Amino acid sequence: MTGTIQAVRPMRIAVLGAGGRGSDAYGRWMLEHPDEATIIAVADPDASRRARLAGTGARLYADWRDLVADLGELAVDGVIIALPDALHTDAAVAVADAQVPFLLEKPAAPTLAELERLAVHVGDVSARLAIGHVLRFTPFWRTVQQICSSGAIGRLMTIDLRENIGFWHFAHSYVRGNWRDTSESSPMVLAKTSHDLDLIRWIARSAPATIYSVGSLGWFREENAPPGAPSHCLDGCPVAASCPYYAPRYYAEALADTHGHPVHLLGDDTSIPARIAALRTGDYGRCVYRSDNDAVDHQQTTMEFPDGLLATLTASAFTAENTRTLAITGSAGQLTGHMGDGAITVDLFSPEGELPAGLNPAAHEVVAMPPLGHTRHELRVGVPGKDIGDHAGHSGGDDGLTAAFVRGLAAGTVGAGELSFHTALDSHLMAFAAEESRVTGSRVVFRDWVAGLGLGATA
Repeated sequence: MTGTIQAVRPMRIAVLGAGGRGSDAYGRWMLEHPDEATIIAVADPDASRRARLAGTGARLYADWRDLVADLGELAVDGVIIALPDALHTDAAVAVADAQVPFLLEKPAAPTLAELERLAVHVGDVSARLAIGHVLRFTPFWRTVQQICSSGAIGRLMTIDLRENIGFWHFAHSYVRGNWRDTSESSPMVLAKTSHDLDLIRWIARSAPATIYSVGSLGWFREENAPPGAPSHCLDGCPVAASCPYYAPRYYAEALADTHGHPVHLLGDDTSIPARIAALRTGDYGRCVYRSDNDAVDHQQTTMEFPDGLLATLTASAFTAENTRTLAITGSAGQLTGHMGDGAITVDLFSPEGELPAGLNPAAHEVVAMPPLGHTRHELRVGVPGKDIGDHAGHSGGDDGLTAAFVRGLAAGTVGAGELSFHTALDSHLMAFAAEESRVTGSRVVFRDWVAGLGLGATA
């Protein structure tokens, strides 16, 4: 779906939600490719956001329901749903009923009950939808999956995937931001690491047999606040100079030249004085130890697959980098990778081992490794497009998925293959099973657990 299929005319797209994802990820690509897509309607309660995203002559709506009611009149080819998590299911059901193909930002649903409702409804109305698991569409992860599925490193034995959230990014999104309160969004294992669970499921090529998860909110708590720390950083914090999370240092200094994501979340006026004013009383200026957050700040999930493959996913707020790293071992070799810089190293244990044809990396060096002479392949995978502020862009994945969706509309393939809801259903179920395990302290037998829901692991 990332090929060169071109529409005979630009696809007519309606966007529900003009926030960070609707505008900076999906909307940005469409505005940059007017020959392939035209945004003809935007729904968002914020007038300035919907006007900024909409093209000339686009219809503007304050309520997404009003736009959905007009889908037939608008003659749209596809819809992108990038509303807050709590609205995903209602909007998806409404668009599915209108029989218009759509792309639904992840998570597809914020609760297990909502996911069940969506899954049943999608089947009942034969909806055509894709889920915003953008990492499958990055050159980095597509290369990893191609190597693993080729058998080059043999039978897979272990997958160790680390979601390095970045101390500043976690504070922004999960302490001060929209995903801090899990009752209003979703558990961190779903909101953040559903991407990673989707990758593990994709690489493993089966659903897990068992899942076990542990984690907690260990640091961003009131009892860890420095003595005298106020509710907001600008209220005279006594440790402002040394605190890693001092809000003005991030939003007004480090991002001084950034006017899009993430500073636009402070307000429409992104001048430095306006940012400072917003930080004095707004959520993004709160002390990280005195917020109303409950999202866990570190979690580890272990999965065992039917063929004996073991996978571990570690997510931590306490990292210097905001990227993903991995190590995969197989009976015939080992693969390690760093998503941020596109580096993949593959050690093939046999001197005659070979990588699959067609990888086409930006760089590829082969080194003979003593003492047994096994081969080390050092690849550098290029990232098309430039990521925007705070590492948004997902290493080309946002652009890749948006392009695949638009071209899938033209080809009539939305709802099939990688552009299918069912490719994402297992990973969502894995996230909810992991959260149940974390809360109860018990190992979840995945297929029995799914069977109890009345749903099948279908990807």
